[in-house]
This record gives sequence, C-alpha cells and structure tokens, in this order.
Amino acid sequence: MAKIGINIATGSLQQAEMIVGIDLGTTNSLVAIIHPETKQPIALKEFNTSSLVPSIVHFDAHGNATVGEEAKLFLETEPQNTIFSAKRLMGRSYNDIKNNADFFTYKVIDDNTESLVKVQVGNQFFSPIDLSAFILKELKQRAEHILKTPVTKTVITVPAYFNDAQRQATRDAGKLAGLDVLRIVNEPTAASLAYGLGLDSQEEKTIAVYDLGGGTFDISILKITNGIFEVLSTNGNTYLGGDDFDRAIVAYWLQLLQLPDTILQTNQQLSQGLRLRAEEAKKHLSQHAEYTTQLNEYTLTITKQTFEKLITPLVQQTIECCTNALADARLRTKEIDTVVMVGGSTRVPIVKQLVSQFFEQPVNDSVNPDEVVALGAAIQADILAGNNKDFLLLDITPLSLGIETMGGLMDVLIPRNSKIPTKVGRQYTTQKDGQSGMRISVYQGERDLVSNNRKLAEFNLTGIPGMPAGLPKVEVSFLINADGILVVTAKELRSGVAQSIEVKPQYGLTDEEVENMLLDSITHAKDDIAIRALVEATTEAEQILDVTEKFLSKNRQLISNSELVSTAQAMQNLQMALTMKDKNLIQSKIEALNEITRPFAERAMDEAISGAMKGKSIL
Repeated sequence: MAKIGINIATGSLQQAEMIVGIDLGTTNSLVAIIHPETKQPIALKEFNTSSLVPSIVHFDAHGNATVGEEAKLFLETEPQNTIFSAKRLMGRSYNDIKNNADFFTYKVIDDNTESLVKVQVGNQFFSPIDLSAFILKELKQRAEHILKTPVTKTVITVPAYFNDAQRQATRDAGKLAGLDVLRIVNEPTAASLAYGLGLDSQEEKTIAVYDLGGGTFDISILKITNGIFEVLSTNGNTYLGGDDFDRAIVAYWLQLLQLPDTILQTNQQLSQGLRLRAEEAKKHLSQHAEYTTQLNEYTLTITKQTFEKLITPLVQQTIECCTNALADARLRTKEIDTVVMVGGSTRVPIVKQLVSQFFEQPVNDSVNPDEVVALGAAIQADILAGNNKDFLLLDITPLSLGIETMGGLMDVLIPRNSKIPTKVGRQYTTQKDGQSGMRISVYQGERDLVSNNRKLAEFNLTGIPGMPAGLPKVEVSFLINADGILVVTAKELRSGVAQSIEVKPQYGLTDEEVENMLLDSITHAKDDIAIRALVEATTEAEQILDVTEKFLSKNRQLISNSELVSTAQAMQNLQMALTMKDKNLIQSKIEALNEITRPFAERAMDEAISGAMKGKSIL
C-alpha cells in the first residue's frame, strides 16, 4: 500500500506518486488533481493565491526565464522580451500567423516559408515547444511544492481542432519539462467530465461545449454514449477571444483620444499599457456600470453599455461558429441536451445572454470556467491511474511509433498511449531534384534521434517520377489494427506508386524495457531537444544556402554588385556558423541572410508577374 503523508504547513496530502491534470492555456495555465480523501477534483493553489498561472515567459538580459505573475510585470516595461499567447504559435508556420503578426509585441521570425515559427529574444531563438516547456516546468514545480511529492506523470489538454503536429508539439513540450505525458485529451471532453457528463456509463447525451478563452474560441458538439466521447463537429476561430474584447476597448480609447492606430506599433510600452487597462476594464464591467483609470497623461473611461455594443459583433461571430458546428453535426438547437460554458471570457454577461438565446436554454456555468478543463484533466488522470473502476480503458500503444526524417530525427506519427485501433497519415516530399526513391525507416521509442530508438522495419518506395525537390507528395500512413499489428504504407500521390509492410511493434519487449525506454526519454529530454533543434537549424541553413545559390545564378541581372557582395558575405557567415554547432548562432545568421535577400527576392517576384502580364489583354 502506498504511504500517504500530510504536509503540516498546508494540510495537503502527500502521495508516493500522483498523475496530475494540466490545462495548458493561451492566457492562463493550471494544474489539478483528484484529492485523495474527498475524491473530488481540485485545482492546486498556494494559500491565498489564484490557481491560475499566466502563460507568460520573460527573459532577462542573461537569458534566464521567469514564468507567470512575475513575468507578467514585464509586459509593459520589456514587451520585446516577454512572450504571451505562445499556444497560438504551436505547430504553426509564419504564413499561418502573418495576418495577425501585429498582435505579438515580441519578434516572431518572418522566414517566408512553411517551416515552424521561431521567436527571437536578444540572441536566443525559441520554438513554441521551448516556450510551452517553460510554462509546464513552472506548473510541475508548483505542483511539487504544494503536494510535497515528485510529479512526473500528467494528462495535458488541447483544443479539439488541434492537428497532429500541434498535439505532438504539446507532448514534446511536456517531455522537455520533465513530464511523462500519458494522454493528450480534448478540452471539451475534459470540460464535460468536470461537469459530471459521461461519468454515468448508462448515459446518452448530446452536448455543446462553448469555450471562449483569452486567445481562442471553439465550439464542440459531443455525443456521449456509455462513457465514450465522440466529437461530432468542431468549429471556432483561433484568433478570437477575450484578447479581442480588449483590443476593441483599446481601439475605442484610441478613437476617443484621437491617437493614430500606428502608435501601437511605434510605442510598444503604450500598446501594452492600453492592453492591460482594457483587460482590467473588461473584468470590472462584468460587475459594474462604468470603468475609469489614468494611463500616463491619458484618462481612459468606458461604460458597460458601450463595451457591450463594441463586442456584440465579436460574440455574434462565435454564434455563427455555433450555427456551423450544428450544421456539420446535422443537429438542431433543440437536440442539444446541455450547453457547457468554458473559459474566463464566458464570465462576460452579454456572452452568456447571447449563447443562451441561441441554444434556447439556460447555459451550464456552475463550475469555475477558468478551472473546468484542468479539473476534467484530473478526472481523466484518475481514470488512467486505475482509481475509477467505472471506466473501461481501451488498449493503447505502449511506445510512440514514427519514421526517420532528415538528420536522423524521429518524426512521431502515433504517440504512445494512443487508443487501438488507430490510423494516422502524414505527407513528406523529396529533398533532391529528380529523386526517384525514398527509404522509409520505421522506429519505436520516445527519443528525438532514431539512433536511440528501436528500429522495427525498413523498405524503399521506388519509381517516384523525376520532379524538382519538394514537388512529389509521399503520404506515409500508419494503421494499427485491433490485434496490435502495424501496417505502414507509403504512396506517392501524383503517380499512385505505393509500397507497404506489416510489423508487430510490441513483439519481444518486456514491461521493464518499455519502462526503461520511457525513463530514458525523460532523463535525456533536454539534450535530445537541443540536438533536434541543432539538426533542424542545420538542415534549414543548408536548404537556404542551396536555394540562395540557385536564385543568384538564375537572377544575376536583378542584383546589384553591392547586394551580391553582402549576400556572399552573409552566406559565408552562415557556412562558418554551421561549423560552430551553435543553434542560436545558426538561426541568427539565417535571419541575417533572409534580411539581405528579401528585397531582391521581391524584385524577382515583381519581374515575374509583369513578364507574365505582357501581351495579355485584361478584359
């Protein structure tokens, strides 16, 4: 029997090991557990403080990170070193977020490619995985401090619409923070569990989960049958949330003070000051009729009536998403049994009012909207720990399955703890012009380099038609059937050329070996992710050097001698950086080369467009 001690200072219980539930949010994050005595989910908090940890990371002059309330203090004074809303960047390229780039007061690298975004702070470069890992590490340490016991296992929630890359990025962030992520759970499923929905195995219900957070909105229609959650449809807007209510107030104040919109870009300190006062106003107006404050020489004021008028069009956008979600699920409003409210922004009275009107029933908001997702994650964690015997746990994959990609990296297609049967597909392309074959190497394990994982199989996909690099589309799909047999198929989509292989991933592995592989992945997580980041930066640098060289030889007439000299110097600097094996140095030299080549790349594009238009009449 596990020993349970009590921390005399707080009266909190100590357990040998506990699986925690984590809500990694855009604006705030938090940890929850099932209390060992009451068996009720509770959000962890220090005495007399909030359970919420702001999802904000600040870097000082030496590159040291602070997270949460302490980091929030720097939003106004050091906006370029203070990262907020990192979840919006998870698994995304610059092209995905460029239309909203002015939202971020820190530097998001514009490399004009489909590669995943990076954030620059001073001379350091961070991926959204790194940034999320800082937040998760803070939550882990906070939980350990309160529980007085090591915390290594967790369930983390993500939006239902998160794709495979975003889910994997969340797992990687957990691993980097020293956490074994047992399951990634959809936020609406977690919220439903917190409301007690789905806990009765005889229950059949159709529910709508309306989740309006700080940075994102999503509506999910779920069907619960015998304790199994099925997502019928999701809809939403990843750039609509309480932050936009704040922006509407800021825009109103700028108009009132007759200040130009451009001041938000030129004066980042004022921009953050207005943003924080607007957030304060929004919260104040949920309980009061008017808000007034002073910022520098400006008096800022707004009434509840004006605020509601400003945000009604935004709330109407969420209602349109609800209409679309119902249409996709082929349901009418009267077929929804319960409407569950999630996210701090649902506290705004006009939001509740309009949602209630749309669904023609009172909304269910009895559970703290900030904590509901984390509480549900704790219930899911309790189920995984085997403490809730009412739930049947389906067969799952004990270790992650993936393939080898450039630089010997492991690209996970099926993460560990995925339910069986399951099927996943992902597209890849060729690296060299005219490449006619591709080797597919299948691995099992949790480490970032395939050399540290277990090789299961390998086969060659041949007969790919000769095309320029990047044009062929090869879909690799993994299917694990109910018997645990993995079928790997590779298919070139343009030509239809295909090849497949069958393997039994669990064969020959003892429980102890699986446990050791998991332990190794946590122990070496920091080194592994540093190696991965270096390999990815090196690969990106080599590709950019290759592309730039081809571009220069093809478009020599468009480039001045001084541009040619500076480009050659930047290329040489990048090649030198590659020999230093320093990820931040490589990234900074990539950025420097991009800055130099961007103007004449744009000229070449203009030239190509005007050339294409010649001799054509426009009707």
